Amino acid sequence: MNSQPDNHTGDSTTAGAPTLTLPPLSLYIHVPWCVRKCPYCDFNSHEHDSGGELPEDDYISALLDDLQQDLPYVQKREIHSIFIGGGTPSLLSANAYDRLLNGLQTSLTFSSDIEITLEANPGTAEREKFADYHAAGINRLSLGIQSFDAQQLKNLGRIHDHHDAERAIDFARKAGFRRLNLDLMYGLQEQTPEAALNDLHKAIGFAPEHLSWYQLTIEPNTAFFKHTPALPAEDTLIDIQDAGLALLHEQGYQRYEVSAFARAGEASRHNLNYWRFGDYLGIGAGAHAKLTEPHKHRILRLRKRKQPAHYLQAAKNSLAQANSNLLIRYPYLADASPIEAEDLPVEFLLNALRLREGFTVSQFEKLTGLPFSRHTKQVDSLQHQGLLTVDGERITTTERGYAFLNSVLEAFL
Repeated sequence: MNSQPDNHTGDSTTAGAPTLTLPPLSLYIHVPWCVRKCPYCDFNSHEHDSGGELPEDDYISALLDDLQQDLPYVQKREIHSIFIGGGTPSLLSANAYDRLLNGLQTSLTFSSDIEITLEANPGTAEREKFADYHAAGINRLSLGIQSFDAQQLKNLGRIHDHHDAERAIDFARKAGFRRLNLDLMYGLQEQTPEAALNDLHKAIGFAPEHLSWYQLTIEPNTAFFKHTPALPAEDTLIDIQDAGLALLHEQGYQRYEVSAFARAGEASRHNLNYWRFGDYLGIGAGAHAKLTEPHKHRILRLRKRKQPAHYLQAAKNSLAQANSNLLIRYPYLADASPIEAEDLPVEFLLNALRLREGFTVSQFEKLTGLPFSRHTKQVDSLQHQGLLTVDGERITTTERGYAFLNSVLEAFL
């Protein structure tokens, strides 16, 4: 079996540094198509002509072939979670996911309690598939609600209305989903604290196990970046956040990450693995992966071909290689590069300090292969400023630190 290109021969550890430990492994699957690109979206999503059929059979074949080329990175580990993101993954049929999940299990070992999440739009066509998705093996649904306000949904370019959002939640429950996440934004166009809290009250009223509640940010290369709407003032955003955090706490939602809230025991296992600096395979157009190779003393970042047409062409190239003497290695891969030793601390801390649980010094050393001693001065300074808390080996971000998280991270650069 082929391995990925070895384009880094150096050793990313230093003399006497801790040895890299192999962390838990998850799988991310990217579906790149959507009906319409939202003006705030900077993800790898591509509008699909609603008059034509998606090449879902070809895409599932490509995903399974893509995985085969990444199998050396599994290193006998179980897959603890799968996240299917987009784009709009709910544009694909349940039959496609049944085939995909069955195909994955021929090459991977799923943990007995594996979490399999699908991102879905609340539109009519998507919600009618929910029961079949559940039957195919998907056990957690993440609904892109964003707002229950009709005008805000129009402002955000969403193709569903507030009635669709409510019906989708009902359909999800009736389909058998016992683990449900709702995505909700605040800081929307001219939004008042009252309006933002109304959205949050509405979402909580449906009793989801998990809520992703985050502020709208304007990203480069989006329609909103070119034509930015009138967003609330900073003081208003602070008022919204303070009131929202109080409401979520009152209603039993634990803030386990900056913008993630869950009932007890309902935190997203997949996202926790990201934030704990676990490994993840990435298959699909534009998918990213982070993979540890202890025997080579390095951690790799992989990125797959971004454009759907290029990704599907890679599948044809792979087939041509299988049927001939052509040598076309790693046709899905756009880039493979190691995380340099000097970048590893920030890569780790960028994730770990977002978590309420923080991290321990031993976790840092095992997962980066680097000693933490060189960062004690920064920790002492941030602790003195009230931005970090140190309890034995465990280091966590304070509430004040959450408010100035960029400053906390910059201290380690």
